[in-house]
Amino acid sequence: MTSYVSHTTVNSLDPYTLSRWWQGVLDYVEDPEDPNLPGHEECPIRSRDGRHEILFIEVPDAKRVRNRIHFDLRPVEGSRDEELARLLAHGAVEVEDLRRPDGTGWVVLADPEGNEFCILRSGAEVAATTG
Repeated sequence: MTSYVSHTTVNSLDPYTLSRWWQGVLDYVEDPEDPNLPGHEECPIRSRDGRHEILFIEVPDAKRVRNRIHFDLRPVEGSRDEELARLLAHGAVEVEDLRRPDGTGWVVLADPEGNEFCILRSGAEVAATTG
């Protein structure tokens, strides 16, 4: 017997607002039969192919310490630095810049509630340096 990951859960002070923010980051969608609304205690979003779901659940306390688990994002199109600029304009906050002079590395960002995530180089950027 084995298990599979049904969904990834993110604790949140405002599940609706955070789910909408992450929709813009990941191009995920809501269930059209059960749309998320302000005030909902649980707000799921899923990838357009339906293979991954993130569930934002309301909790009473704000994040206080570093995440024990986080997302590592790889740009679908464009470069890491272009995606970094897009995410900063979208409201992400830079936590730590771990880019190296040779172009490798990543940047640690935080979402509007302080949850850290990383932006990595695109697949094309990785292929160009390992080719």
